[in-house]
Amino acid sequence: MTTPFDILSRITSRPPPQTGERCEMCSEPIGDEHQHVVSVAGRQLMCVCRGCWLLFPADTADLRYRAVPDRCLSFPDFAVDRRAWDALQIPVGVAFFFRNSALGRVVAFYPGPAGACESELDLAQWEAITAADTRISEVVDDVEALLIRLPETGPPQCFLVPIDVCYEFVGGLRTVWRGFDGGGDARAFIDAFFAALAARAKERR
Repeated sequence: MTTPFDILSRITSRPPPQTGERCEMCSEPIGDEHQHVVSVAGRQLMCVCRGCWLLFPADTADLRYRAVPDRCLSFPDFAVDRRAWDALQIPVGVAFFFRNSALGRVVAFYPGPAGACESELDLAQWEAITAADTRISEVVDDVEALLIRLPETGPPQCFLVPIDVCYEFVGGLRTVWRGFDGGGDARAFIDAFFAALAARAKERR
């Protein structure tokens, strides 16, 4: 049975990988379907094997790295409207929000033609939106986010997702984005992505 000591020994003793997809901590080969950890200070995702992933529980304080969990929850009746959204100064109808423990505050990103763009988030406005919703407290710092969409018609869509899902969304959207507003392919991608999230997520009221 592999122990934490065995894993840490591999991290320190093995040479960096030369070819193929490998764990960024211990250099073990990993497939396309693998776990991630977050480098808290750098806000960077690292591809890791399951053994290394298990070393960094997401709910443990004061770790340099945290494992990204895999739960997905939907928050129906999330209270945000177009006026409140505009007050956040986010220029598109979809964004994700998470609390970075190194910065000690919530940060927000929205998709654009160059990938994820960081918003100059109005924290007072964000707190006004979320203060009455106790579900927000369930989001784990650094490794989970709220992915929110305000469609052109219909109610807002809000999901608690692993942070790597957000970057998957932004990366995929970037490949189909055309022009200033993304174009038809981008809208179709967003529709499909949120439909898949709705099918996967457990409802949390």
